[in-house]
Amino acid sequence: MKILLLGKNGQVGWELQRSLAPLGQVIALDCGTAFGLCGDLADPVGLRATIREVKPDVIVNAAAYTAVDRAESESELASKVNGLACQLIAEETANLGAWLIHYSSDYVFDGRGSVPWSESDAASPLNHYGVSKLAGEQAIIASGCKYLIYRTSWVYAARGDNFATNMLRLAREREVLNIINDQVGAPTGADLIADITALSLQQALKRPELSGLYHLAAAGEVSWYGYAQYVIGFAQACGEQLVVKTINPIKTCDYPTPARRPLNSRLNTHKLRDSFSLHLPDWQSGVSRMLAEVLDK
Repeated sequence: MKILLLGKNGQVGWELQRSLAPLGQVIALDCGTAFGLCGDLADPVGLRATIREVKPDVIVNAAAYTAVDRAESESELASKVNGLACQLIAEETANLGAWLIHYSSDYVFDGRGSVPWSESDAASPLNHYGVSKLAGEQAIIASGCKYLIYRTSWVYAARGDNFATNMLRLAREREVLNIINDQVGAPTGADLIADITALSLQQALKRPELSGLYHLAAAGEVSWYGYAQYVIGFAQACGEQLVVKTINPIKTCDYPTPARRPLNSRLNTHKLRDSFSLHLPDWQSGVSRMLAEVLDK
């Protein structure tokens, strides 16, 4: 089996190189051009030519425009990468009779209420990043290709910057931290996303009826404030020398950003777990593993 992986150097893409390797030949590309192949989602001509040359059995799109706040001012680029490129990829996937794996976001929802979002709930994004991710989903579904779309939330990894590593840096620099306490979700490891991708793909290849949209997030829930407390407490227990003395909970309205964020990022994962007979571990176990790796460096 031949797998074309786009976005190989992102947090999820890096882990996918590992998890997909046992399934077949993985041709992994970043946003540049290598060996005449183009993995840049902003280059439709190069991207289409690459897919037609490689002729993969599976395309895994882990590439995306992810600068949520900047997407408000770079809306055209965000839409091109997250929306139009997905349409192109899906069309080529359908023509090949291949499978398309794609990652979306909890930001397609408006964050109302406190009930975890199901796949069947109406999407209503608050910001342009969410709009662009929803457009990508819709284009894939409309294409008629075989697909697995995973909506996920609060992604982290030991490699690269994320909320946890930023909290560690700030805790070493500042005595007081003000952290948002009214946005709730589940920190989800890139390694977990990659492993679930490989396991579910193996089943979907044998059972095409599993094609569809799924929510993928670690079990449990926490606010950004609670997440920060957990990260800093873990680091202190490991003997890290931190200068932080106070962590204050604040509301989203006290920390304005160009892009509005949903307050409720909880995702209902029953469909994924039931369809593929998979277990999703609690968010603390994955964060602890990641922190142990980061702090050991």
